[in-house]
Amino acid sequence: MNAQYITIDDQKTPQQLIEDVLVNSTCAAVTNITGIGDTYTPGKKSFAYFNSGTSNFPFKEGIILSTSTSTEGIGPYFSNEGGGSENWVGDNDLNQILGISSVNATSFEFDFVPLTDFLSFNYIFASNEYQYFYPCEYSDGFAFLIKEAGTADPYKNLAVLPNTNTPVSSLNVRPKIEPGTAPNGDKYPGCSEVNIDYFNGLNNNTSPINYAGQTIVMTAQTDVVAGKKYHIKLVIADDKNRYYDSAVFLQAGSFASKIDFGPNKTTANDDPLCFGDSYLLDPKLSPAYSYKWFKDNVEVATTPTYTVTQTGNYKVEVTLTPSSCSLEGEIKIDIAPEILFTNTTLVQCDDNADGTTIFNLNKVNNIVKNNNAAILNEGYYESQANAENKINKIANPESYTNKTANQIIYARLENEFGCFKISQVTLQIANNSITNPNPISTCDGDEIQDGLYQFDLNAEVTPKITAGLPNGLTVFYYTTANDAVTETNALPNIFKNTSAFNQTIYARVINGPDCYGIIPVNLVVNTFDPPNFEDESAIICKNDQITLSVATGFSSYLWNNGETTNSILINVPGDYSVTVTDMNGCEKTKKFKIILSEPAAITEAVVKDFSGNDNSVLIQYNGVGNYEFSLDGEVFQNEPLFQNVLPGIYNAIARDKNGCGLSNSFVVYVLDYPRFFTPNGDGFNDLWFIQNSNILPDYTIQIFDRYGKFIKQMNQNSSGWNGLFNGQQLPSDDYWFTLLFADGRNVKGHFSLKR
Repeated sequence: MNAQYITIDDQKTPQQLIEDVLVNSTCAAVTNITGIGDTYTPGKKSFAYFNSGTSNFPFKEGIILSTSTSTEGIGPYFSNEGGGSENWVGDNDLNQILGISSVNATSFEFDFVPLTDFLSFNYIFASNEYQYFYPCEYSDGFAFLIKEAGTADPYKNLAVLPNTNTPVSSLNVRPKIEPGTAPNGDKYPGCSEVNIDYFNGLNNNTSPINYAGQTIVMTAQTDVVAGKKYHIKLVIADDKNRYYDSAVFLQAGSFASKIDFGPNKTTANDDPLCFGDSYLLDPKLSPAYSYKWFKDNVEVATTPTYTVTQTGNYKVEVTLTPSSCSLEGEIKIDIAPEILFTNTTLVQCDDNADGTTIFNLNKVNNIVKNNNAAILNEGYYESQANAENKINKIANPESYTNKTANQIIYARLENEFGCFKISQVTLQIANNSITNPNPISTCDGDEIQDGLYQFDLNAEVTPKITAGLPNGLTVFYYTTANDAVTETNALPNIFKNTSAFNQTIYARVINGPDCYGIIPVNLVVNTFDPPNFEDESAIICKNDQITLSVATGFSSYLWNNGETTNSILINVPGDYSVTVTDMNGCEKTKKFKIILSEPAAITEAVVKDFSGNDNSVLIQYNGVGNYEFSLDGEVFQNEPLFQNVLPGIYNAIARDKNGCGLSNSFVVYVLDYPRFFTPNGDGFNDLWFIQNSNILPDYTIQIFDRYGKFIKQMNQNSSGWNGLFNGQQLPSDDYWFTLLFADGRNVKGHFSLKR
């Protein structure tokens, strides 16, 4: 049942544990072995031998050093406070090296003479302080101390994180601690993980040891001097109080002199062997010893040293003849991929033919490294030696001025591991011949003829430059020759000249990264602004014709109806235009809007009469002209509505303002009744009647006095009322009438009789 946990035997002496368990080798000689630990628990020790049995504990066997009774380390794990004796003291060396106040210390000390220049052993730190918030604030201390024996030299601590001086502890190696509640009921905030890669995990009720958590397998190691005697001290203790104990487990047989070839030279360590290089493996031992070299477990040599040129796992076994002592060393070596490169030539143009010009070395960045994105271009250099030593790098490779003709520049190419190759870049000056094109002209197509207009450089200029040149050339444009050389401030393809009428720009013809040639290009903007070319409108009378024309003397004419003369005769209204061209091929368009006009046709007159001063006439008509109207043929007005019209007969007429003639004449009758009459026999205004009533439809008029008494009835055949009723003259007064038409229309009013 207990096979899943470690077993502990605490009956062995310190000498047995050091000689037979920790060292256990004919290659090592240890002397002056002592051990101190718990002497206050009867029959128990704080140091012991352990065996993993069938558990999954990483070490098969070894030594445990504890801050309490060692047998309490047997699994499974259950949370407990633990604690040794309050009379069990700490260790001053540990206090000094870690800066703690230790209690309950356990330590082993011995002298050791290494056979090589390297010493190491493996261990695991376990602690019950991996509970609650304790790793955030507390940690027991342990150290593996070494110094030259018999000296007052200070100790060096080997129980540190790799490549640091940070001691291994539950403070320095811990998981993330979540907020929670301590056993005493206090809340704690938790803390973040620290060096989590070295933490193996928390334990539970199936774990092989009885500690809350533990590190991964760690290695204590140091450089030493072969043959020199060293004093070793392995010590662990509680810090400040004796509760929540810790232990360190030392792997059996791991304490020994070893052959050290240094860290693995692998891609995982960012330190593989560069392609084409070799690496000497030298144990630095006597050539009289017996050597066996292995590559991937296959023996490959028996020489005192071995030169590596291939990827593999390498191992050496050295027997220190004539003894049977055997030492080992191993290392893994990867070979970085080969850096492929290309020597190339960069061609640049010389704008003044002095043999020197400005090169942009960055143009060949990808060419020299065969377009491999994984390779870094670590700069350009003026000599091979500078490139190899990575000194005096060209500061501004984008604008480098060559020193001599066909000068060679050296590019240093590195992979991610620092391996490098040197590529050569030859700087040449182009000597190609390009014929300067004739001036490239265009017309100012803006409304404002200021000599500024845009050019489509690719469409209008490039074909004229590349005609007759090799295929595949590309052209870019610049405002100055220097810009063309340095490839700065390139012009956009749609370029509007900045100097009116005439401007010289520079074309840079390139072939890939190389300059093929630089030539000036003259851009000309012609203006064309003939007078009297504003848009016009004109009137054409119905069934008439007119002439549209522009000035003579232009190179060509084109009307939108296809005519090609300077004038055309038209008889149809509409939109017309003519485009004229001058000797430079510049065009100007004039537009004509021809509007139809015609005499009006009066169709009706809407008359409002019997209204006194409110009498009106509204003339209704057809026609597309611009008209004015008259009731008498003499006085015309713009509106067809006439107001305050006196009774009478009128001949309405409309006249076209555009001169296209008069309308038909339309007779209009405006009727009204008299507002008074004076029947006094003087022959003037003696009768009351409606003038022109004979043109009205059938009607009857009934006249009443002011009291509504019926007085007189008349029709269109009556001559009028003379003011008599039954032969008697009626007095001066107001009288009322009702005019009733046969069509149902009814007009009522009143008038005055005056005597």
